[in-house]
Amino acid sequence: MIRLYTQELDVAYEDRVIVKGLNLSIPTGKITALVGSNGSGKSTILKSMARIMRPKGGQVLLDGKSIHQQTTKEVARQLAILPQNPTAPDGLTVSELVSYGRFPHQKGFGSLSKEDKDVIHWAVEMTGMTEFADRPVDQLSGGQRQRAWIAMSLAQQTDILFLDEPTTFLDMAHQLEVLKLLQKLNKEENRTIIMVVHDLNHATRYAQHMVAIQKGQVVSEGAPEEVVTKEVLRLVFGIEADIVPDPRTGVPLCLPYELIGSSEPASEKAQTVEKEMAVAR
Repeated sequence: MIRLYTQELDVAYEDRVIVKGLNLSIPTGKITALVGSNGSGKSTILKSMARIMRPKGGQVLLDGKSIHQQTTKEVARQLAILPQNPTAPDGLTVSELVSYGRFPHQKGFGSLSKEDKDVIHWAVEMTGMTEFADRPVDQLSGGQRQRAWIAMSLAQQTDILFLDEPTTFLDMAHQLEVLKLLQKLNKEENRTIIMVVHDLNHATRYAQHMVAIQKGQVVSEGAPEEVVTKEVLRLVFGIEADIVPDPRTGVPLCLPYELIGSSEPASEKAQTVEKEMAVAR
């Protein structure tokens, strides 16, 4: 199985450093959720590990080889990424969109081979999109569109799948639809999935591994019950919350009820929480 990790990774937007000295290893064959407040750097980390952003320093390693020393096609055969709010050209059908996922496996500008067509059919079927195969993507519901894009990613036949906030702007039913599909892909296809998630309770329910990020640094990582603690929620999100076990699965559920010391200066709040974290460790 492919191993993906970073070594002393630095990422910056021009002169503004977002991530500094990051060492992060992604568990193979699991769903990993990156969580953190807005601006914490989680999407930047995801994009860097998926080779969309070039690091300022350090490196991302894919099976021991720097991801930036490999060609685009080499990387695309090993990992796929679904960015936030992707858009398809007007009139493009689901099958046509999914066929784009075969590009890394094609030679030159050749037409689709029988193998390509078989993989496209499998990806469409796997994501429950068979009845929409000939329908334009822009005529689908939000959840159906996300499933179509995931099918395109599956057609790449990679071991690793990145998703940047895959449930953004979807209603609750479509969120569950997408998350259950990802869970199915992980269990049945043994895909390694890394996703940025805003909803902590979605992360604890669907991810086996979580990484809590603040200011481009890993504050806590591990199983959901190790990461979703009162101390981590205070430091990463600035909230007080009750943590209770899910009555169905036993994973921790977060019930936020208060912002930390809204009248306390931000610098003092951060110092207080960091002291609590140090004691907790």
